[in-house]
Amino acid sequence: MTGNSSTRKKQRREQALAIWRAGVDAVASERLVTDAVRRFGNCLTVCGHEIDLNATGQLLVVGAGKAGAGMAAGIERAVGRDIPPGFLGGLVNVPADCVRPLEFITLHAARPAGVNEPTEAGVRGTEDILQRVAALGPKDVCLVLLSGGGSALLPAPAAGISLEDKQQVTRLLMHAGASIDELNLVRRNLSRVKGGGLARASNAGKTIGLVISDVIGDPLDVIASGPLLAGSGSRADALAVLERYVETDRIPPAVRSLLSQPAGETQTTDQVNGAGGEVSIHVIGNNAVALQAAAAKAEELGFAVRSLGSENRGVAREVGTELADLCLAVRNGNESPLPPCCVLSGGEPVVHLAQTDGPQVGGRNQELAVAALLRLADSSAEGITIVSGGTDGEDGPTDAAGGIADSMVLAEAARLSLNPADYLAVNNTLPFLEQTGGLIRTGPTHTNVMDLRVCLVTSADG
Repeated sequence: MTGNSSTRKKQRREQALAIWRAGVDAVASERLVTDAVRRFGNCLTVCGHEIDLNATGQLLVVGAGKAGAGMAAGIERAVGRDIPPGFLGGLVNVPADCVRPLEFITLHAARPAGVNEPTEAGVRGTEDILQRVAALGPKDVCLVLLSGGGSALLPAPAAGISLEDKQQVTRLLMHAGASIDELNLVRRNLSRVKGGGLARASNAGKTIGLVISDVIGDPLDVIASGPLLAGSGSRADALAVLERYVETDRIPPAVRSLLSQPAGETQTTDQVNGAGGEVSIHVIGNNAVALQAAAAKAEELGFAVRSLGSENRGVAREVGTELADLCLAVRNGNESPLPPCCVLSGGEPVVHLAQTDGPQVGGRNQELAVAALLRLADSSAEGITIVSGGTDGEDGPTDAAGGIADSMVLAEAARLSLNPADYLAVNNTLPFLEQTGGLIRTGPTHTNVMDLRVCLVTSADG
């Protein structure tokens, strides 16, 4: 790098953000769909399945997720406009800020932006979807578009369970730090559509799921709580999760009653057959794709790359501290490769909430960044930039994608007399990052493959 220290610091931050953005762009939902769905004359191929436009009655597109708008747009682009009247249509549940007009497929606002909880609007959209798939026949094809956030966007409470019950349970588990696997286990057992319910409702001759994974290991029964797959875990397992995280008197009585019943004890991960015919599911994008693209961009910019893979779990603040330790070791020549180096990491940590009456605004990526910043402050952050962001552009219940830890954030915090430890202690990291210039805001990215972290390490002189 050339120029003065300030210029080098800004350039390193810009490079880290460019690498992060390259990873997100690689999993753009519309691009992933148009790679998986191709049309040749009157033949449409979907992940190897051939659909004859002349022999197919209707192509119904349904689904849910933060990537739903881009996925639906990708279907329309791939299918084209020169199709038989009434051939293409459908409904996809998406966050309100992702709704836009499409020609054939309706995007339904199933929840407000930044509120990752089921709503009455989501229930209405899901009921509509269930009615549409049930009305299909043996000559019809149903395409199901699923992506991260689909669990909250596709709610259909089980008989005897109210939406308020599900909202309360979801909120309690999220605030207690339950993993996505645990959260989805409970959701499946409280739903009519999850755990294979959508597949069982479909009377189409062929039901094909296209999935953008936001879960470590791409388990099809966990992503969006598995609307096309029965899933693993019984009602008793779901109740055990609830009792592990939530005080007994806070569990809604109707939920406890349902999960205490023996039905559902033999659920398996076997693929579900639809009411009408064959069901197949295909993962078309995941965190590994984003990591590979980020690595290519880093190498293009002249950085040696060390990837920690896509399956990193843990507690956000602990992961942030560990990443900062690794960056310091690389900078000091105690870890390979030598600077200039780019360390990449994917996955999804959790946040443990502190007890406080004050504001708690932030997400796991912002928490991770502030924790990393605290560790760097102990040993000088010079030469190190850490970017942590949610690939969906939505970090927790905020409008931010994530945060940045570098010497510029530390300098601004010192100028404003802000102590990052005070904000981290109460999980109120967004105000700190916003005031110090360390907040990442992208708006909805229309994709979701968990989180992506980019750490650049150069010489200690900044």
